[in-house]
Amino acid sequence: MKLSSIKVPRSYVVISSLGAGFGGIVLLKDYLGGKKFDDDNQDMYGKSVIVTGANSGIGKQTARLLSKKGARVIMACRNIDACTAAREEIYDETINPSLECRELNLASSQSIRKFVDQIKREKRNVDVLINNAGTMCGPRDTTNDGFEWQLGVNYLGPFLLTLLLLDKLKASPQGRIINVVSPFFKKSEINFDDLNSVETYQPKIAYGQSKLALVLFSQELARRLEGTKVTVNCVNPGVCKTSISRHLPVSQSMLGGLVTPILWVFCKSAFQGAQTPVFLAVDTSLDKTTGKYFSDMKEDKLSENALDEKVAQRLWMISEKWTKLNTSL
Repeated sequence: MKLSSIKVPRSYVVISSLGAGFGGIVLLKDYLGGKKFDDDNQDMYGKSVIVTGANSGIGKQTARLLSKKGARVIMACRNIDACTAAREEIYDETINPSLECRELNLASSQSIRKFVDQIKREKRNVDVLINNAGTMCGPRDTTNDGFEWQLGVNYLGPFLLTLLLLDKLKASPQGRIINVVSPFFKKSEINFDDLNSVETYQPKIAYGQSKLALVLFSQELARRLEGTKVTVNCVNPGVCKTSISRHLPVSQSMLGGLVTPILWVFCKSAFQGAQTPVFLAVDTSLDKTTGKYFSDMKEDKLSENALDEKVAQRLWMISEKWTKLNTSL
């Protein structure tokens, strides 16, 4: 029998075509997701890492990858039940007993101080602090301390947490502070006339301002820590499809379900978004790299608004006053 005479059922052809098409889409998503940090020669045994917002999204994947590398990972989360569930899931995969849940609400200075007090009572150093937790474009709300929600959670909370933990980080052989930001900062500005968005509130503008504030803080802190063993860098994880985008109009509209497949392809997964934060936490070539901004595991250029030292210094003074923190830096 000639091969050309064999009739292949049309259903087989359709299934094969769909399979090939889906495989191509998966490969495209993998390609668009960027490089993976897969250096097995670098581990984190003996090092302690704090990851805020580690119960979901990028934070959870960052905690998982660092746990696989042997780090003692402190998962600092507002929702302790969700944190516990995430911790059990990560432990089942990594079998790392040095994986801990701690309650931390960045919308409450009392919670932040309680968390830091507990960390300081321990005799172990903090080697890496990853300020990952954040919120995006929700309706106007205020933190427990009366600050606009996005400014409080995305910036003032990490500002207070970082400075309270600075002694622990300085005691490390090589401390690292990693602040997760968003490209939104590049087209934003600090509105000192209405920093707390009391007069007007526009979700996207407030979000951009909070992320720019975090970048400016990173730059100013890096300058003030020159000569120490602590580095400060910012990371853009990329556009990721995680729960942080739930307040965006496209997620809430009827079109949300229609565009989800498209977003799945062109947006990074949480695993892909975690690659650069892990790179900054682990890679030994970055021991002395500070005051930089990274995307896709390489240094990226900061916009001019993020390099304004006068704005950064003014913001620092206001932040100290608002958080009731007086530093000697």
